[in-house]
Amino acid sequence: MSETITIRGFAATEITSSTTPGGVATASFRVGSTSRRFDRESKTWQDGHTNWFTVQGYRQLAGTLGCSIRKGQPVIVVGKLKIRTWEKDGRVYHSTVIDADTVGHDLSLGSANFIRTSSRPALSLVEQPPASDQGLQSGIDQLQDEPEDREDDHPDDEDRAALLIQDNDGALASLDLETGELAEV
Repeated sequence: MSETITIRGFAATEITSSTTPGGVATASFRVGSTSRRFDRESKTWQDGHTNWFTVQGYRQLAGTLGCSIRKGQPVIVVGKLKIRTWEKDGRVYHSTVIDADTVGHDLSLGSANFIRTSSRPALSLVEQPPASDQGLQSGIDQLQDEPEDREDDHPDDEDRAALLIQDNDGALASLDLETGELAEV
């Protein structure tokens, strides 16, 4: 079965990132989606059954999931539903996976700050860097569109490519593209 669905729920786990053997970035997390109904007699909302889904994102979506979604946040997911069944030791198991096309915050419950990524990111947080330093450096140069970005270069750091990112609190951090480590600026 492979149907496109839209669900709303809460991120139940932190994002887990990895790379396929073919080098494609992946990220996944679990979503709990609980139905609600209004009980007219008691004039209260009643929670129904909770459905659990594993949400799987690939390529650029995988890189932005890790930077955007945190455990406990309300999300909306659009993707293809895949129900898998297998048997082990005489028991039948089922899993529901959504191969996500789109993931976002549910803005009916809060606000979010959107930052557009380039059509081809210089480097995803989970992808391997290019083989040559020249290709990596040209991708970083495209991101630095203000002259001020180049004034902060230090001679000691010329060998290591880095990218400045902003965390949830608005503080700047330097992402070492070689090791993937964050350092305060």
